[in-house]
Amino acid sequence: MCNRYRIEVEFDELWHTARPHSDMTNRANPTTEVFPDKPGPVIRNNADGERELINLTWGMPSPPTVTNGRPDYGVTNIRNLDSPHWRGWTSVKNRCLVPWTAFCEYEDTKPKKTDRWFAIDDKQPLAFFAGIWTPWKGARGSMKNPRVGEHELFAFLTCEANSVVKPIHPKAMPVILTEPDEIELWLTGDWKDAKALQRPYPAEAMTLLPVEQQTNAGQQATLF
Repeated sequence: MCNRYRIEVEFDELWHTARPHSDMTNRANPTTEVFPDKPGPVIRNNADGERELINLTWGMPSPPTVTNGRPDYGVTNIRNLDSPHWRGWTSVKNRCLVPWTAFCEYEDTKPKKTDRWFAIDDKQPLAFFAGIWTPWKGARGSMKNPRVGEHELFAFLTCEANSVVKPIHPKAMPVILTEPDEIELWLTGDWKDAKALQRPYPAEAMTLLPVEQQTNAGQQATLF
């Protein structure tokens, strides 16, 4: 399960690549590392059918049977879109693009797991996850510090892992979009066509980055 990813691009690059009509972030620099139940930029279709760039909270609403009235941290990765819980969020109005340049999975090493980062290539160019979003009213966060109110939430789709991701995380990988026609299909196409995009990204077109370690200054340095 991908619960951490990076966006390391300038605003102008994201704007040019995603081609939104409006910006709700006040030209905020999108370079950030995104964690569950925290904000991240997405490109979505707004109520007028125009494409906009906006910051939403990562984690779609959990099924009520999971939360049992407790505050919700949300579901970050979605695989089974045939489930009644997700089926209502597959229309064009609920689809979005989630920009990223690298995503993390945790290798099962000892004495502790190792952060492993995946990207399209060593230069870590901008790409997108196929996402969905929804407005939601309720309590987010923890029992100790719930955030009660109206929220706008997103998550992205997963699929079977390819041969690059599978040795680190065999269960799944995010659904990755890089081609303009894929992006247009996801944001504007009928679901019967768009659902075909939920497939593994070609292994030969992505890479596993070298292991990184935290320096004393809190910055990341490549080991090998």
